Amino acid sequence: MSSPKVLFGFHAVGVRLKTAPASIIEIYYEPTRRDARMRQFLERVAEAGVRLIEADGLRIAKLAGSQGHQGVAARVQPLEQARSLDDLLEKLEADAGAEPPLLLILDGVTDPHNLGACLRVADGAGAHAVLAPKDHAVGLNATVAKVASGAAETVPYFMVTNLARTMNELKERNIWCIGTAEDAPQTLYQTDFRGPVALVLGAEGPGMRQLTRKTCDSLISIPMRGGVESLNVSVASGVCLYEARRQRG
Repeated sequence: MSSPKVLFGFHAVGVRLKTAPASIIEIYYEPTRRDARMRQFLERVAEAGVRLIEADGLRIAKLAGSQGHQGVAARVQPLEQARSLDDLLEKLEADAGAEPPLLLILDGVTDPHNLGACLRVADGAGAHAVLAPKDHAVGLNATVAKVASGAAETVPYFMVTNLARTMNELKERNIWCIGTAEDAPQTLYQTDFRGPVALVLGAEGPGMRQLTRKTCDSLISIPMRGGVESLNVSVASGVCLYEARRQRG
């Protein structure tokens, strides 16, 4: 069995409590916090029969590795997800009722807050997985899990050795790789996302690396009507993924 991991914050712990309470080993909480949100949270924990441990803020911060724990942290067993991207795609191909793959590829996203927000958006839009290169990305950590508000538990996150090669393998499976770029002449609203699609986004500022951009099948832009030139990567991911979701009905 995999080693236990730590979740912290009301959203991250609350989602695990809702979806898989049996996987929670124990929950630590700060007894000095007596507001309504904590009371409601503790009632849910009691209903689920999960072990509760009182702990001061310093101990919880040390466990969580962050001061932003909101007085709540949990030791949990990792939930089983698809072991590999191939595994996931083969299951989708074998399921006659499954919709075409909808993937999010992040190139150069190294901020855990951005990754957490992207995972949350991917979960909400029903993306099947999020991909990133091992050498230009942040891994799943406690901060990512907190910002993702439980989505780090539900959306498979695959870090690949060679992103361009992985994109070419996706194309061999007839998955269209669509990158976002400010200078692309076609907008996302002129693009068909109803088939198998991998949306490729780069970090705010530098954007996609050149090889990643060249490997895309096509490039699209997000129309910008104000003074700013670009959107945060998590916002851009949300705009693109939800347009795909809208088209897919």
